[in-house]
Amino acid sequence: MKKLKIFLMSAAMVCTLGFASCINDLDVEPIDPNITLPEDVLNTEAAFEQLLAKCYTGLAASGSSGQNGDCDLSGIDGGFSQYIRLLFVMQCLTTDEATCCWNDVGLPDMHNLSWNSTNTFVNGAYYRFYTQIGFCNEFIRKANETELTDEEFPSKGRLIAEARALRALTYFHVIDLFGNASFVNENSVVGANPGYISRADLFTFIENECKALLEGNDIPEAGQSEYARLDKSFVRMVLAKLYLNAEVYVGKAMWSECAAIAEQIMNDHPLHTTAVNADNTPYQELFMADNHQFFGGELIFLVPQEAIKLNSYGATNYLIRAAIGGDMDPAALGVGGGWGGLSLTANFSDKFDLELDNRAMFYTKYGKNIDDMYSFDSTDVAAKQTGYKSMKYSNMCSDGSKGNESDSGSVDTDFPLFRSADAFLMYAECVKRGAGDATKGLNALNAVRQRSGLAALTTYSLEGVLDERAREMWWECGRRTDLIRFGMFTSGYNWQWKGGEKDGADTDAFRAVMPIPASELNSNSNLKQNAGY
Repeated sequence: MKKLKIFLMSAAMVCTLGFASCINDLDVEPIDPNITLPEDVLNTEAAFEQLLAKCYTGLAASGSSGQNGDCDLSGIDGGFSQYIRLLFVMQCLTTDEATCCWNDVGLPDMHNLSWNSTNTFVNGAYYRFYTQIGFCNEFIRKANETELTDEEFPSKGRLIAEARALRALTYFHVIDLFGNASFVNENSVVGANPGYISRADLFTFIENECKALLEGNDIPEAGQSEYARLDKSFVRMVLAKLYLNAEVYVGKAMWSECAAIAEQIMNDHPLHTTAVNADNTPYQELFMADNHQFFGGELIFLVPQEAIKLNSYGATNYLIRAAIGGDMDPAALGVGGGWGGLSLTANFSDKFDLELDNRAMFYTKYGKNIDDMYSFDSTDVAAKQTGYKSMKYSNMCSDGSKGNESDSGSVDTDFPLFRSADAFLMYAECVKRGAGDATKGLNALNAVRQRSGLAALTTYSLEGVLDERAREMWWECGRRTDLIRFGMFTSGYNWQWKGGEKDGADTDAFRAVMPIPASELNSNSNLKQNAGY
């Protein structure tokens, strides 16, 4: 059974703490960096723990009440507004990893790479990120201001450090997706519009925060944290990803710095290579309803989902159900039904050896091509194919039993935000870019490959690393970033329906970053729109 102590606060307590969204109306209101709380509530360590819980649940749920209740954002459907679901739309639906046949306003534009500054999903991601940052800022502010003594609040240092680390994570998503953007922290002036920060300055802020947290003693060491709370490996993953993409963000390659951190993560978090149940593969078990058992091992950080008490229409509930429809059997994935939305492009599924690679967890009945982006299934595959479907995420447990499923249709499967396999592949990439040890790089790549059932290589290429990342990390919210780093996002590589063309087409280079929402620019003269929008 999962122990979600820090997460499972009552809705009544959330209301008592007075949390409100740091934005009001997605269409017209600016970001408010200041979330006010009644001072007399935060008078115990337990109250601060529950306040920090909102910083964690900001990643896991849309709001403080159920799947769609008391949503933190307005102007967007509560289900769509969940953090991981929006991150998936930004990072996966914009690439060869996924298409969605739903015709919600603005959604087809994401895969077509034709969004603009009023797109609901782009705006939703922007405001979700800054709402999350606002939660963290408010915690840090209130914890710093408290009059509680060290004896009354012994965990103060750790809780503040956790909030800073969670904020660094979200600012990483901001720098990656939006580049130049707003900046708010615990010292932001009450009532003032947020300031503007360049991508380079935001890079420095995230780097300095991560370094300070790693140098300090407030955050537990690798693998020493309670379930679903972060440790220093979480911070290292944020910093490693920042360095991995430094050439994109600030024009300066930092492969050696990335390799050093990735190697430490590899040492601290070995891959899960022996299945709990011989009927499963080790890889498969990482995405099942009891994947929390691998927390602290390969699974460095999980965004928890608990069907009865902590759930949403996003995260793994979305990744499981939106990929089920047509003739598929929902029970095979531990749920009672599907939403029939997400498919894989042929360009992506062709990267797998379907016979040998156990990561190719696909439903293949409808053919690999997507002849019609607005159809999920097909009654005549010879006439129309609609793409393979994902069966990667499952609400089945490793022992063959079904995970919990709420009456409203939520699941138990946690989302693996950080996995050490990512660090193994980072190291292999850094070696091919001139850093690290060549033998260790080859061994790291082969460790990932051999777990999947593929043969070890004696040599490998940089392009081979990108393909291995595609096979290993698919639907884990990183594909867009990888394609940009390899210069293959807007041009140089096309996939079905990219650019609105069936076979794919190049798009404008400026789409490597998202636009600042028009409503935000209209409300805050401190900001500048990203080039091209």
